[in-house]
Amino acid sequence: MTVATSIHRPLLITRKNNKWRPPQAAIIPNYHLPMRSFESKNRTSTEDIKSLRLITAIKTPYLPDGRFDLEAYDDLVNMQIEDGAEGLIVGGTTGEGQLMSWDEHIMLIGHTVNCFGGSIRVIGNTGSNSTREAIHATEQGFAVGMHAALHINPYYGKTSMEGMISHFNSVLSMGPSIIYNVPSRTGQDIPLRVIHTLTQSPNLAGIKECVGNDRVKQYTDNGIVVWTGNDDQLHDARWDHGATGVISVTSNLIPGLIRQLLFEGRNPSLNSKLMPLIEWLFQEPNPIPLNTALAQLGVIRPVFRLPYVPLPLAKRVEFVKLVKSIGRENFVGDKDVQVLDDDDFILLGRY
Repeated sequence: MTVATSIHRPLLITRKNNKWRPPQAAIIPNYHLPMRSFESKNRTSTEDIKSLRLITAIKTPYLPDGRFDLEAYDDLVNMQIEDGAEGLIVGGTTGEGQLMSWDEHIMLIGHTVNCFGGSIRVIGNTGSNSTREAIHATEQGFAVGMHAALHINPYYGKTSMEGMISHFNSVLSMGPSIIYNVPSRTGQDIPLRVIHTLTQSPNLAGIKECVGNDRVKQYTDNGIVVWTGNDDQLHDARWDHGATGVISVTSNLIPGLIRQLLFEGRNPSLNSKLMPLIEWLFQEPNPIPLNTALAQLGVIRPVFRLPYVPLPLAKRVEFVKLVKSIGRENFVGDKDVQVLDDDDFILLGRY
């Protein structure tokens, strides 16, 4: 008996004169809906964010093994609330978000909302030079309750103006957002045309602008909310150029005095008095001087995640003199300011 066998050959399909069509998910906008929630427990409106004047770019303190020192962090935040700050940037440049894993980043945002979200607006720095990462981090940030997001333009690799618009539009739909323009760090200015295009989104709260007060004026003349990112210009930005307020580094140290500059009318005398401190804070890239200052005030441990290192001894001595000139009572914390020795600092490359 013979058994008939058949050989199965793969069926070859040719596409003569037929154009290949991509999957629908690749061509339908918002095919994959963002991970959004309509719960209102911690939600705030874009208009609420627009009204904030004093927003502190809060420092992230560390334990000797490099983990977050949440006890010291909570004390820092409480001092900001007590002295009148209205918002916090969590994990920004000052908070060293660039040295965090995304797990650390989102945890710190969630922790801040959970502990302080009823007393101060929490703005998570969930921006990235990668649109994919910015989308994912922003979804997670809003999922853990942040009130708004801070978004920088793609840095290092840079992109075109059309690329910037597409990048920002990819995240603006998720909730209230502040766009951050700091060409000295990104290597690329965000042109006015990009911002004017993005104002079509109801979620654009405003701009953190570091180019200068002439740029601030261009935006405020067109009804766009601006926070200056330059502490040395905050007084004039507020009272002469229409800025709503400041996203400040200096307010980590003297939140009450910075609030006074923003809320109590023109005060060139106070502004001049604070200028030596502000200049001291920006003699090296932020947050190097701030980290040094907070450690010498005794409100954080003298622990640095590399590549940041403390200011040299002569500059540390200069800070103590500045504190005494302005008045220790105006600075955060209640310990005597001191000059730390080189051996007091811990520098961590692995953590």
